[in-house]
This record gives sequence, C-alpha cells and structure tokens, in this order.
Amino acid sequence: MGMHRILATLALASACALAVASSPASARDCKPQVREGWVRLGPAGMPMMAGFGRIENACATPVTITGASSPAFGSVELHETRLVDGVNRMRHLQELRIAPGDAAVLKPGGMHLMLMQPHAQLKAGSRVVVSFALSGGGELLGEFEVRKPDAL
Repeated sequence: MGMHRILATLALASACALAVASSPASARDCKPQVREGWVRLGPAGMPMMAGFGRIENACATPVTITGASSPAFGSVELHETRLVDGVNRMRHLQELRIAPGDAAVLKPGGMHLMLMQPHAQLKAGSRVVVSFALSGGGELLGEFEVRKPDAL
C-alpha cells in the first residue's frame, strides 16, 4: 500500500470517528452532572433537611429537571428562596431549566432541595442518593454527603 493510500485511509477513519462522536445519538446520551452535593444535618427528629450543590450541564442542549426523589426521604422538592418586599420567601419550583454550558447552583439562601420525612436518622459523613427526573424521560442521579452545620 502506498503512502498516499495509507494517509487517505487514516483520514477517512478519522472523519468517520468524528462523525460518530458528534452524532445525535451521543448528544441524546449526554446528561448533566451533580457536583459537590451535600445535605445539612438538622437536629435529631427534624422532619426536613436542605440539600445543596451544583448541577452542571455540559451538553449541547438545555436540560429541564421536573422533579426529585430519594430512597432516604419520603419527599424531595426543589425550592427557591427570594427576597420579596423585604421578606425572604420560599417557593416550590415545578421545574428547573439549565442552559447548555451552564450550571444550577443550589446554595443556602437560594435554590435548594427540601428533603422531607427522612426514613431513618442520618449521620454526618453518610451519603444519600437523589434522583432528578428529566423532561422527556430519564433521570440524573446525584450523591449528597450529610454534613453537620458546624462542619460547613
């Protein structure tokens, strides 16, 4: 095989690999990532806790979260705290849209998870899994570390 033919074959193989890597199937398989997830441990017997972290969307299309759940809690909701007429008000978010290349930051005093009715008493250092429902089907799993308030 001549050098030109080898180079042409390599160029064709590279082009095919690039086409497969950028195909709609790979874009369809792209999911956001949960990073730095943590849950604030409340006093013993407290029926709710708050969860924080980042949900990063490195995908080429927007992602919309439509709900959340966890086997460790009876109910999980996405909430947002906003200052309205000088008063902090918390409201339930029905959905959270994350643009391509953007991130949703869940933090104290802003967007956060409300984790209600824990099924068992949690301890600092333990981990809980939260499943985020995505519009159009599918789910995103995130791991959240339980932390004491003084360890923040």
